[in-house]
Amino acid sequence: MNIAPIATTHSCFTEKFGIPRQPLLADASRACIELLSPYSDPEAVAGLEQHSHLWLTWQFHQVAGQWSAKVRPPRLGGNKKIGVFATRSPFRPNNIGLSVVRLIQVRLHPRVELVVAGADLLDGTPILDIKPYIPYADSLPSATSELAERPPSPLTVDIPEHILRQAREYRDGMGTDLPQLIQQVLGQDPKPAYQKPDPERIYGMKLCGFNLQWRYRDGNIQVVGLNALDEGEDR
Repeated sequence: MNIAPIATTHSCFTEKFGIPRQPLLADASRACIELLSPYSDPEAVAGLEQHSHLWLTWQFHQVAGQWSAKVRPPRLGGNKKIGVFATRSPFRPNNIGLSVVRLIQVRLHPRVELVVAGADLLDGTPILDIKPYIPYADSLPSATSELAERPPSPLTVDIPEHILRQAREYRDGMGTDLPQLIQQVLGQDPKPAYQKPDPERIYGMKLCGFNLQWRYRDGNIQVVGLNALDEGEDR
């Protein structure tokens, strides 16, 4: 079986820590899917703009270690093991991921690119396939999941006014709303589910070329820093 990437991802997430655990939970995130030769043909994406959402099949390209029959999903607090095929763990036999994203724009010049929202993809993620999301076939209102029936309740995120002003000035050519993205990413509590928050610790992650820093206060999150990374530091 020979499978080659058809595209690569340019994402606001440049490290694994802090990436949303499911797609569309941080709809303010933006990613650019750049098609690679010989698939970078405008005819290959003709008609794609008629769909609001896409399925992306991709590779967990920075997963270290071998797959395990049982894993510890964050939704169960990171302390209970269940079968890998009952989860969306990245530690899979073939390290293949599947995400539904919202299509914002199809760009044909100077490269064939798709701008998407809500992608839970690390920068540089290889894309293996792209398919349109078909609502009548792909949306199943009667489907159930005892493990994850509804999204987790977000934490309250407090962003000081001077950091909000800085975030509002951010521009990336894809329309990223950085203040909203910070709210969505931190509201999902990026730290490991099994780890108790340390009120004395300053946590941090790389986001959109910044070092975003926060601390936990009374069960909620307080942003304490948004510092621009040096060139090359976010890679």
